[in-house]
Amino acid sequence: MKGGNRSIAHGIVYTAFDIIAEKQTGATPLEVLVRAVDNAKPRLEVKSRRVGGATYQVPLEVSTERQLALALRWMVDSAKARKGTPMRDALATEIIEAYGGQGNCIRKRDETHRMAQANKAFAHFRW
Repeated sequence: MKGGNRSIAHGIVYTAFDIIAEKQTGATPLEVLVRAVDNAKPRLEVKSRRVGGATYQVPLEVSTERQLALALRWMVDSAKARKGTPMRDALATEIIEAYGGQGNCIRKRDETHRMAQANKAFAHFRW
C-alpha cells in the first residue's frame, strides 16, 4: 500500500486471489499464499560490521518477524518490477511462482543465502 490507498490495495490483493483460484485447482488461494511466503522467507542474511578499519559482511540468522516482512516485501517489489502487466496479474503470477519454488523473490532469497554462505568465515564477528 502506497500513499494510503488501502481500498485499492485490497482490490489488488483480492483480485489476485481470484486469479490464483482460477489457475491453481488443488489448494485455496490462502494456502497458496502461505506456502509461497514460506518458500520466500530467508533464513540467513548478511549485515555489515566495521572491525578495525575493515568492513565485513557478517552472516546472521533472521528473526521470524523479519523473515515474513522480507518475504512479503520481495514479493511486492518483484510484482512491481513486472512492467506491462496490471499489478493484480503480476502479484498473482509472483505468488504462484513462489508457491512452485521459482520466481524473482525466490531468486532474491537464494542470492541472500549465497552471500551469507560465502561470508561464513566472518561469523565470529557476530555479537
